Amino acid sequence: MGRRLLVVAAALAFFAGAGQARAATVLGPCPGKTGVQCGTVTVPLDRTGATPGTIGLHVEVLPAAGAPRGVMFLIAGGPGQGSAGSFDLGPGFSRELMQFMFPGYTLVAFDNRGTGQSALINCPPLQTTVTGSVDVEARLAADCANTIGPTRIFYSTRDHADDMDAVRAALGFNKIGLYGVSYGTKLELAYALGYPTHVDRLALDSVVPTQDPDPFDQNVLQEMPGTLARFCEDKVCNGVTRDYAGEVVTLANRIEAKPLRAKVIGKNGKAKTVVMNGEDFISMLIDADLTPGLASEAPAAVHAALHGNPRPLLRLYDLDLASNTLSAEDLSFGLNAATNCADGRFPWAPSTPPANRRAAIDTAVANLPPGALGPFGNWAAKIGTAYFCEQWPSPAGNTPLGPGPLPDVPMIAIDGGFDLRTPVANAEKVVAQFPHGKLLVVPGVGHSVTTADVSGCSQNYVRQWILGTLNAPDQAQCAERVKPLAKLVKAFPKRPPRTTARTLAVAGQTLREAEALWWFQLPSRLSGLNGGKLVPSRNGLTFTLTRYSLAPGVLLSGKVSFVDIGPPSTFKGTVKVFGSAAVAGTLKLAKNGKLTGTLGGRHVSARY
Repeated sequence: MGRRLLVVAAALAFFAGAGQARAATVLGPCPGKTGVQCGTVTVPLDRTGATPGTIGLHVEVLPAAGAPRGVMFLIAGGPGQGSAGSFDLGPGFSRELMQFMFPGYTLVAFDNRGTGQSALINCPPLQTTVTGSVDVEARLAADCANTIGPTRIFYSTRDHADDMDAVRAALGFNKIGLYGVSYGTKLELAYALGYPTHVDRLALDSVVPTQDPDPFDQNVLQEMPGTLARFCEDKVCNGVTRDYAGEVVTLANRIEAKPLRAKVIGKNGKAKTVVMNGEDFISMLIDADLTPGLASEAPAAVHAALHGNPRPLLRLYDLDLASNTLSAEDLSFGLNAATNCADGRFPWAPSTPPANRRAAIDTAVANLPPGALGPFGNWAAKIGTAYFCEQWPSPAGNTPLGPGPLPDVPMIAIDGGFDLRTPVANAEKVVAQFPHGKLLVVPGVGHSVTTADVSGCSQNYVRQWILGTLNAPDQAQCAERVKPLAKLVKAFPKRPPRTTARTLAVAGQTLREAEALWWFQLPSRLSGLNGGKLVPSRNGLTFTLTRYSLAPGVLLSGKVSFVDIGPPSTFKGTVKVFGSAAVAGTLKLAKNGKLTGTLGGRHVSARY
């Protein structure tokens, strides 16, 4: 690895006094990560010994700051994210956050087999295809399985849990705490089932029960309307819709029968035709729990599509697809497929040939009880893993986890009130399995709560739990609801402004809508709904608008700088307003959320 490895005793000297066993692996300084130790733990590919081979697991360790309290393994999501890469224990935000939440803990993160720097699985066609029919995605998954070869059977959650215990033993720890996010919560529960005597405590963020993902995503679909309705509490959807959830259901069922189709302006500024059906729409909406910009625009875009204007919604869909383009190093879709297709509770036996599985799927879906897929038609079952894994070579599905039982240890779960992919009901089911379990719900926050919660409530909750000063009941909520943006875009303007007051209002809406686009965090230029462009700076602290247009005939140009990054954010800067339907002028953005300036020679002022 291009560095001199230290002897075991020297590399692990920082563990002295923690009451741990002698380590059996070698660590050395991580290049570019001050204070972090790195090493490799070699594990068998097949623990039965029938198939030869080993995998080297990349491990990173950050010693405790201050008096040592214990050891916390950090487990990323996916499946497909390497924990060492995702948590990045080098100097920076992630390290500071983890040390704040887990004071006095030695932090350990390793890349699961098939991820990051641990024999990465990379299937380029599956990795780069962001849209396609169910049949296309199933074929890509099967092609990936053939690329991996016969060893694809060694990437189940049980294998990842066994690897975690190998890392624990190699580092010389007897008991460990576990902090997982999303799929990482399923993996930590799987570890607790397999190795209950080595678990010190459990913290789960965005909870995935061990039996999930459901092959038809029934829990996701059943909970979606309620989650959407709660998103619009506190009047944040005023002026857009009185029934966001109802409009989503109506539109989804409608466009599954007749997909939406329209031309939108792509990132390169050129028109393109975008098509979206029901399962595309549902999948995009689920992504809103990770993308504040999508969450903030979706109610108005859904309403517009339902009333004959599909372009705003299809533009969001196009942006969401672009934001889902990830490298295998960031999230291996190949490993994701291998793990989910090994774990799934499918309506077929693991040995069932792929050619016989569609009949089993059709029978299972036809026999679902009323309401099993929420208010959506049977077509919605296509978003689940059963269709995706249909062509995965045998064996597929039902790989068992450890025998259990779950240990009676301190346990907390944190879930976002706007989490669409791992709804609060998931966390409630898991917490009920622990006599000393506690649940915190953060209203308005989506998936991966402790990194998305700008209120600090969830991070402090974890810290107080670690320090033993948490007095909250078994279920609690943060006092203040967190909102993606101060105001949603009230509506996509249907008519030219013409007047000074309307021009000012549209200018304010356009700036907020531009911020929503910025939250997609795409590095390249982005196009306005009706033309122009938004270009984010390299440091992410400013963006430039050039003839950027939300409403026809109203264009904005200028440079906008963040004062406080939210959401909601405050800005400073100056923009020029012009166009065939605008009252032209210049507006300044103040950090208190006000627009001031002149339009048509008149002084104007309003909040944006």
